[in-house]
This record gives sequence, C-alpha cells and structure tokens, in this order.
Amino acid sequence: MKKAILATKIGMTQIFNEDGSLIPVTVLEAGPCVVTQIKTVENDGYSAVQVGFIDKLGRKVNRNKAGKKQVKFIHGINKPQEGHFKKAGVEGKKFVREFRFENAQEYQTGAEIKAD
Repeated sequence: MKKAILATKIGMTQIFNEDGSLIPVTVLEAGPCVVTQIKTVENDGYSAVQVGFIDKLGRKVNRNKAGKKQVKFIHGINKPQEGHFKKAGVEGKKFVREFRFENAQEYQTGAEIKAD
C-alpha cells in the first residue's frame, strides 16, 4: 500500500557525515495524518485519498441574553468544513490535501497514517 503524508517545516540544522563534510538539513514534523475522504472512479471520476493534518478547533455557539445564537469562529472552520469532517468521523484539520492513488479503496475513512 502506498503512503502519502503531510508535514510542516520546523527549521534548519546541519549534520556531519563520515568524512567530516557539513550537510545542511531541513527538520520536518510529519504525521500522523488522518484519511478524511476516499474518492472513487464511480462517484468522482478519479481515484484519490484525502488526508488531513494538524487538529483545528471548530465553531463555538453561545446564546446571548435574548436567547439568540451567537456563532464564534475559532481558527476558521466553517459549517461546510465541519460537516465534511463530521461525516468522516474525525476532528477538524488545518491542512487537507488529496493524493491520487490507483488503489484508494485500500484505505478507510478515519484511518491514521503515520510516518514510519
């Protein structure tokens, strides 16, 4: 099974190899990623896996003194995104990307993909 993960850049550093040469390297925080949707040829016209990374807070609904709802968006998850993540059974994610795979049906919605 092929894997696709998302990562964020933490910073830069340097390491030395066996002969003492300095090599600049990038430090990444990779995974765990969660499968948020499976796209199939029958439904979507192509085969792909949608993956989310880094939890993101959702909406906060309060009632004011008059009893009216006041919706406060925390970190930008709107109602359509909230419904998409709820359907997948996962928490809201900051980054969501699609990766095309021929065998996307091997994945399960809500499955965790780790960088190992």
